[in-house]
Amino acid sequence: MMNRKLVVTGSALILIAFIVTMQREQAPTETQVAEDSALQDELTMERPIEALNSIWIEELTWIEIRDAMAAGTKTVIIPTGGIEQNGPYVAMGKHNYVLQGACEGIARELGNALCAPIVKLVPEGGIDEPTGHMRYPGTISLREETFHAVLDDVASSLQAHGFENIVFIGDSGGNQDGMAVVADRLNERWGKSIAHYIPEFYDNAGVQRVMEEEFGIFEESEGFHDTYWLTAMQMTVDPSSVRYEERVAAGRASINGVSIAPMDKTIEVGTRLMQYRIDNTSSVIRAAIEGVH
Repeated sequence: MMNRKLVVTGSALILIAFIVTMQREQAPTETQVAEDSALQDELTMERPIEALNSIWIEELTWIEIRDAMAAGTKTVIIPTGGIEQNGPYVAMGKHNYVLQGACEGIARELGNALCAPIVKLVPEGGIDEPTGHMRYPGTISLREETFHAVLDDVASSLQAHGFENIVFIGDSGGNQDGMAVVADRLNERWGKSIAHYIPEFYDNAGVQRVMEEEFGIFEESEGFHDTYWLTAMQMTVDPSSVRYEERVAAGRASINGVSIAPMDKTIEVGTRLMQYRIDNTSSVIRAAIEGVH
């Protein structure tokens, strides 16, 4: 008899708890209603000042991003770079400097795109037993699965906000496979082709061809992880990142048999090579998006 009473009492308590939970879910408190109302008022507020002319999400306010999306900006580019050794002259963030110029140019040429913050940490080699670039001090590497998770979370965050096209570009060879894998995974999860991996951005052979055919510049490798054509593009963003002044002073203003002086000449070459990348990549992105919609 006692056991039966305990069972009944226990069942009653479970039922009461369930009813209370349902009531809470169905009937928000006055505080919750007030908070929701305040949030909606904030989300729909008018922009109080002129919008900044930038395509970088990290430089914009959420209101500027909201208004840009409402005006038709529904594409976002996720650029991936790296922190790796680049020989004795070039800063560890080489790929990130190039992406500052390239992503900006691509987004502005598309006319309806923004750039997410550059993903600067990528796979660079083994960590516990250093391989690849990890054999050099200062290199920072991610495990492949960590890189995948970062790209997945960044892309999913942007998709949740309403971006309709998520574009992956990478300036380093070690990033390419990871971006392709994540783009495929996201499209399978979302049930439609929203994520676009653009391998054509990493068309180094095309960049070299333009350099050779239009400027008559040919390189002979000196054995460093460094090239004239990449240095030239990097100099369009920040000449100090290739130690231009220091190299001139030391009589070492060349790489692979090609002088990087005078600065104006190298920046002219870099600007043309950067524009080749911008034009080529923008065309491929448009085709990828139009092929879906």
